[in-house]
Amino acid sequence: MDDQGIGSGDLTRMAVLALIGQRGPTSRAVIARDLDLSPATVSQVTRRLIERGVLEPLDFEPSIGGRPGQLLGLVATAGHAVGVKVAVDHLAIVDVRLDGQVVTSRTEPFDVMAPEAVGRLAASLRPFVDDGHSPLLGVGVGVPGIVNRPDLGMVDAAVLGWVNMPIGRQLRAELDTPILVENDVKALAIAERLYGRGRNRRNFVVITIGRGVGFASVSDGVVRRGASGGGGEIAHVVLSPSGPMCACGSRGCLEAFVGADGLVTAGRVAGVLRGNEGLGRLAELAEGGDGKAQEVFARAAQRLARAVATTMAALDPEVVLVAGEGTTSWHHWDGPFRATLARYLPASMRGVPVEVDSWDDTSWARGAAAIVLATPFDRNAFAGRQRPHVLARLHGSRDGIDEEAG
Repeated sequence: MDDQGIGSGDLTRMAVLALIGQRGPTSRAVIARDLDLSPATVSQVTRRLIERGVLEPLDFEPSIGGRPGQLLGLVATAGHAVGVKVAVDHLAIVDVRLDGQVVTSRTEPFDVMAPEAVGRLAASLRPFVDDGHSPLLGVGVGVPGIVNRPDLGMVDAAVLGWVNMPIGRQLRAELDTPILVENDVKALAIAERLYGRGRNRRNFVVITIGRGVGFASVSDGVVRRGASGGGGEIAHVVLSPSGPMCACGSRGCLEAFVGADGLVTAGRVAGVLRGNEGLGRLAELAEGGDGKAQEVFARAAQRLARAVATTMAALDPEVVLVAGEGTTSWHHWDGPFRATLARYLPASMRGVPVEVDSWDDTSWARGAAAIVLATPFDRNAFAGRQRPHVLARLHGSRDGIDEEAG
């Protein structure tokens, strides 16, 4: 048993599930070959997974001269996770099957500054937790801040007004289910690795634009968190000490220039926004061909590209994935961003592709659910003390929640 409560049997099951999750239906012979396991071990592990309703036998693969092998696939309904994205003024909540399919979703108003905000969050989650349609593996919570350990769920998030907020412990007490908490951009990276365009890529970065700006990296298939969960926190790197005030309390952070508030401020300085006009109006003007509005987006794109270039040079990613609510205006960012990135990256990396996600608010919440759903598939998932409880639920038991993890 290792320090995250993973036994050798769990590791083998994870490897089998990860292979089938990545490749789709797969035969026992291919599992044995690709994982360097004996046929007897594969038969034993897959038999137990079938008995527990996690895998199911499918059709036989086409024969190429020998005995055809039967394909095994994931049972999508064998488990599900609830994911919630916590924002300043609303919650996005989804229920996601083991295969990443969103079953239900809801967005509702939420006042993060209200008394008993975490209790109200628990009340919003409870109908999803109590529906009982298949084994609930746990609840994933995505927050715009720093989380030291996802299994403990202690959050520092300036934009939410949270300092050392023990959201993991409080939600476990309210909901009696495994709770994993993660920075929302890292959660998106986990979802991309598990279900998205990072599925067949081991090295990529995720950049998000919108109310703030976020960055996460995946290296050799692992989301990099850093020593205390702050890895990739480029939003609050100071670009200019005399720059605009940032929500974190510093001046001149990257986010203060390229986040939503920074764009609005730049629009007012440029004389294209008046009164209470905001980001939506700035985008309308840019769409209509207003050169000054387009320049606001272009300058933000250039700042963002310069800020991420050094980090990308250290990581050497296969692809840059751009996401977030701000991508609805990405066509105003795209050209300046790519040109500036090429100018500041080493010559060998200037051809790195930049791919942009289609976006809706449930994407954040699906990322939160992926924190939980990655646990059975990935030994590198940061589930800590919650991992045994998630695995127990997938494999047919519902044990108590580890209170020491709170």
